[in-house]
Amino acid sequence: MRERNGVTVNLSLVGVKPTGLATYARNLIPHLSLPITLLASAAFPEAESAAYNRREIPANLTAEQGKLGHLRRLIWTQQQLPRICAELRSPLLFSPVPEAPLWSQKIPAVVVVHDLIPLRFPQWTSPLTQYSRYYVPQVLAQAEHIICNSAATAQDIVDYFHIPAKKITPILLAHDASHFKVPESSASENHALRSDRPYFFYIGRPDPYKNLHRIISAFAALSKDSAQDYDLWIAGSRDRRYTPLLQAQADELAVGNRVKFLDYVAYQDLPQLMRGAIGLVFPSLWEGFGFPVLEAMACGTPVITSNLSSLPEVAGDAALLVNPYREAEIAAAMQTLIDDEGTRSQLQTAGLARASQFSWQKTGQATTELLSQHL
Repeated sequence: MRERNGVTVNLSLVGVKPTGLATYARNLIPHLSLPITLLASAAFPEAESAAYNRREIPANLTAEQGKLGHLRRLIWTQQQLPRICAELRSPLLFSPVPEAPLWSQKIPAVVVVHDLIPLRFPQWTSPLTQYSRYYVPQVLAQAEHIICNSAATAQDIVDYFHIPAKKITPILLAHDASHFKVPESSASENHALRSDRPYFFYIGRPDPYKNLHRIISAFAALSKDSAQDYDLWIAGSRDRRYTPLLQAQADELAVGNRVKFLDYVAYQDLPQLMRGAIGLVFPSLWEGFGFPVLEAMACGTPVITSNLSSLPEVAGDAALLVNPYREAEIAAAMQTLIDDEGTRSQLQTAGLARASQFSWQKTGQATTELLSQHL
């Protein structure tokens, strides 16, 4: 009889350009202290480590291939994943997203829900909204257990899907402390990424719920006397649906020459861009966790973020919390960072202390304990 290969971890979502979901998977896996088999493509080189069993899977199942990539992954999940788990004699499937085989192909699974933003801000022509409305509830109903990354997301799962709270466990995430940190010296910094002008920084997608249109309006409303020498840098993959509209808005508000759209920023460049900013501006309308808030605090960068969803859970009292629907509050917080050196210093100190309370080791230990309960 073949030996069981421990928990099977489905990493079919991980692509070459890591976003929040892939960042979660990449940082969590090394801290799972139980036997695991990784289902991973070449886009996840960490899987080559001798510490893991590995089964190579196709590399064209991710968001980087657009809607077709998502469709391929969903078909692969229903048709190929059950066969792979059977061959591995796996007692449990762990999926970092709410995806698992359904119906007669069902296998015991623990899945992760990061947020329900497609339902909170629905776009009825979007496949992602339909995916969240029809596929995700079936996965969650069949799952052995559900992990989410904040109490806010746990409550959303209960409210939207009527899943019993006892079936859901919030486990807070973390940041890569070896990457996002205050450097010992600036000698190793990339001069090409430095700016002669102070700037506010945003990192993330340009989707409407990210609230970039209000960030730009708030930036344009800053005092002309004190803020004329400041820029706003927006990092994140360009989206033809939204980016041109945001660029047009900046031009209409006469700040187009001071709003810089950076497109996708490589992971290795993010810490320096965060450290160089006067502050991270992240007043999202909703987040399942909000990696940029924690990463910026770990870099010693003051943070402006929302008083809604999971963001207060992450920021605590170490950030300026604003109502994200009120442009005047966002602008006032940005003006405070420009005018008040004492507040900037206090937020830097408080942010570093707050970030130190989070670690992937803690996240991995809590996840290991939960998975072990279902083996």
